[in-house]
Amino acid sequence: MIRWNSLILHGLAGLVVAAVSSSAGHAAPADSLVGWWTARLDAGPVKGELVVDRHGNFWRARIAGTQISVPFDGDSVRFALANHRGSFRGRVSENRRTIDGFWIQPATSDDGGFFSQAFATPVTLERRGSSATEWRGRVASLDDAFTLNLQIYRSAAGNRIAAFRNPEMNLVGGYSQFYARTRKDSVFFVIQPDSLGPEIRLNASINPSLDRLRVQFTNLNRIIELKRVPVSQIPSALPRAEGDTNYVYRRPLERSDGWATARARDAGMDEAMLAKLVHRVIRTNPSTGRPMLMHSVLVARQGKLVLEEYFFGHDRDDVHDTRSAGKTFGAVMLGAAMREGARVGPRTPIYDLLAGRGPFANPDPRKAKITVAHLMSHSAGLAIDDNDDASPGNEETMQNQREQPDWWKYTLDLPMAYEPGTHFAYGSANSNLVGAALTTGTRTWLPALFERTVARPLGFGTWHWNLMPTGEGYLGGGARIRPRDLLKVGQMYLDGGVWKGQRIVDTSWVRISTTPQIAVTPATTGLDSSEFRNRYLEGDDGLMWHLGEVRTESRAFRTWYASGNGGQLLIVVPDLDVVVVFTGGNYRQGGVWLRWMTQVVPQEIIPAIRD
Repeated sequence: MIRWNSLILHGLAGLVVAAVSSSAGHAAPADSLVGWWTARLDAGPVKGELVVDRHGNFWRARIAGTQISVPFDGDSVRFALANHRGSFRGRVSENRRTIDGFWIQPATSDDGGFFSQAFATPVTLERRGSSATEWRGRVASLDDAFTLNLQIYRSAAGNRIAAFRNPEMNLVGGYSQFYARTRKDSVFFVIQPDSLGPEIRLNASINPSLDRLRVQFTNLNRIIELKRVPVSQIPSALPRAEGDTNYVYRRPLERSDGWATARARDAGMDEAMLAKLVHRVIRTNPSTGRPMLMHSVLVARQGKLVLEEYFFGHDRDDVHDTRSAGKTFGAVMLGAAMREGARVGPRTPIYDLLAGRGPFANPDPRKAKITVAHLMSHSAGLAIDDNDDASPGNEETMQNQREQPDWWKYTLDLPMAYEPGTHFAYGSANSNLVGAALTTGTRTWLPALFERTVARPLGFGTWHWNLMPTGEGYLGGGARIRPRDLLKVGQMYLDGGVWKGQRIVDTSWVRISTTPQIAVTPATTGLDSSEFRNRYLEGDDGLMWHLGEVRTESRAFRTWYASGNGGQLLIVVPDLDVVVVFTGGNYRQGGVWLRWMTQVVPQEIIPAIRD
């Protein structure tokens, strides 16, 4: 099951051309626009070496040419840079050799950046010298950037076609393709998707040297200047470098991250079939109407990583936005917390646990019945529905309102719409409230809990956790991690809660969290069959795991999976001892990326299994 109506972008319809003035005052040559253009806007987050030392009664910190002093407060080290450029929270370890903490990268969408939420990134500062009072480490902030690529080319019919592509959010200027024509000193970018509807117009101008194109980009409501460059200088433009289509299957590299690798044939898989899949991705033309923008595909079989390929400029060290697939980390953290003895579990009544945040609006006796399990399976009954723009608990409504920055309190104040456990409606506010249960039940900040129970025992590389305006961790999705690390979560579950001999969650918790809690059907959603198909895939929801099946020509195989907008998929096929990860950039195009699970896995990956 997954919500997907709001992710589907309609296919290419009719294209109509309209005029745009050129500021250059010259007639453009016939093919002056044909080629590749690119622009990158970067908010320039603070990053680099962080130095902290003890100076009398003060902690002194230096980073990116800035120094700040804060009063000494025992083993706690906290400071914030001026102008909301970032902050640090950490603590000196018992042996005094490290300061373990987190760099907080602020939200920037109101300051010329593109992040609507802050991020927490783990940072370890190491002491230099046996008696030194100085600690050093590197802050690896996320790049707060927006990339816009443009290809203008001639179609087989001789028309000049323009396709804008933005890899971070899949913003395309309003439509996937435009005609691009010149007339005297004017350039034309326009589309009329519906003959009865309005045109979509992008105004542009080209400079006299024909190497700069200034476009009024609708999605950002600002002018972006693109530079003409060879496509070889735009890593994110094509699946692989131009002309690099001679792929030969290769065993993934061994690294010091815990993954053992093997050739696919040694794990009972046909390497030629896997190579055929990679070839198909490599040959994707990203300028077509609805291209497959797959960023990575990884396959583990029999506990070994046997396929690992990246596209569109991504590589194994890049973190990727997991979107709603990151919700499933909540299941792992809860299982690990219960194993540690925390007094929180799936049967915990959420309003009892969070009573300290009351009193709550819209009192209703049904609220007392809501458990953590109801939230984890999107069946709490609160007025939450991410498929309904009018729902007060819709994720965008919650995040865009400014009256209540505490999104946990905002959710707890919502009215009830259904009896708990009887109605399914997908909503990120449900999952985020599980974060409140974890934070309260463990008395641990959510990023620190994730570090202790998931990232550290599974040997994660760099990762970033997004935050609410209050600074608390957000569990509605959006954590950035490496695809290899996401794959570990599926393998750990497949192995009964163990990773490399270390138990992360109990085997019983794997079974419980992947057991159906509520069916996802027209009856449980209250939708007619047509509307249901526009919103969901039929199946079941477990505890922050979706449950379903993939069908080959001969049989169906049960799956546990996590999914996120754009093509962020973690798929476990237990009967075949297979775990698959996809990451992608088809944001708001569920009709594209859902096929990776419903078609690519059963038609191209499972058939490669020979034993």
